[in-house]
Order: sequence, then structure tokens, then C-alpha cells
Amino acid sequence: MSVRFGQQPLHPSSLSITKRLIDILGAIIGLLITAIITIPIAILTIISNPGPIFYSQVRCGLNGKQFRIWKFRSMVVNADKMKHLVKNQAQGHIFKSVNDPRITPIGKFLRCTSLDEFPQFWNVLLGDMSLVGTRPPTPDEVIHYAPHHWQRLRVKPGMTGEWQTKGRSNIKDFETIVQMDLDYQRKWSITYDLNLILKTVWVVIKKSGAC
Repeated sequence: MSVRFGQQPLHPSSLSITKRLIDILGAIIGLLITAIITIPIAILTIISNPGPIFYSQVRCGLNGKQFRIWKFRSMVVNADKMKHLVKNQAQGHIFKSVNDPRITPIGKFLRCTSLDEFPQFWNVLLGDMSLVGTRPPTPDEVIHYAPHHWQRLRVKPGMTGEWQTKGRSNIKDFETIVQMDLDYQRKWSITYDLNLILKTVWVVIKKSGAC
């Protein structure tokens, strides 16, 4: 079941064939890289904390439609059940914690390098996500949204976006994230998407805001 405030007019980016073709091409390249790095990551993950290699979680996408997101597991097994034990250091309808004790040693490395997010290329290929868009929220976040917060869900969630290139984990105010998402919608073009992708590569290389 989807968590919805109401059907909204879709943003032009969600209807762009060119954007979708770029997503498909990027997803195929990303999945090829994912296939290469999966085995070493799997070995290190099992050594660090035995359990599943991949982690999945229900998120809300375009107009609140729910889908299952995939990542390489960076936390201990059953970390979701331990969430209430960790202090939320963010403001608003997001959850962030500096030095979260649930993160494993290999998980910290995966997050710092953004390698944990590579399985999301599968979500992009399926069409639930885009290479560039908004941060995909969880249903328990969306259920508390005010009407203006729903505007950020007029576009598909992305593997990267304004938040990724302008602070990542350093941004702890939900209203700031909402503003960034709305700015993205106003600025959107294929050229702007490509620019954000290039900026993301640079941010990841520098590990800015990820650790």
C-alpha cells in the first residue's frame, strides 16, 4: 500500500524519455561495476559481521509510491530493530546519527566511499529511482509530511541530487533538504542532471560529507 497525500501533477523530469534513457544506460554500467565489486564486499562483510550481504528497505518514490530499495549491508544484522536505541541528531522528518554504533567496520568504509549504494542501480533500471532526483524517504517519515513536503515527491528519488553534492550527511535539517529538492525541480534540465552526476563523482572521490 502506498502512503499518499494526494495525486500531484508529475514534474517534467518524470516524463522525460531522454532522462529515462540516460538512467537505463547509467544503470547498466553501474550494475556491471556492482557485479565486479560484490564478491570482495561480500567476503569482507561476512568477516566483519556474518549475515546477509544485501540490505533492503521500503522507501517512498514518485507520488509516495512504495518500492524496495537495495544496498550493500553496512550495519549489523537487525539494525532496524535497534533504531530506537540510537539518538536522532537531525531535525524534522529524517533520521541521522553521527558515529552510529550499528555501523560495522566494513560498513563505515562502504559508506565513506558510497559503495554501499551501488545495488541501487537495480532500482534505477526498474524505474523506481533515477540517477538524479530526491532523497528517497521511508514510509514512517512520509506519514508525518505536511502538504508542502509532498512537493519533493513530484520527481523520482535519485541515487544523487542536490543534497548529495552540497553536504550529504552534514545536512541534518529536513526543511533544508526539502528546499534543495524544490530547487532541483526548478532548475531541472538534462544538462543540469549531467552536471550533478559529474559533481557527485568528484564529491565521492573527495569523500566530502560521507564520513
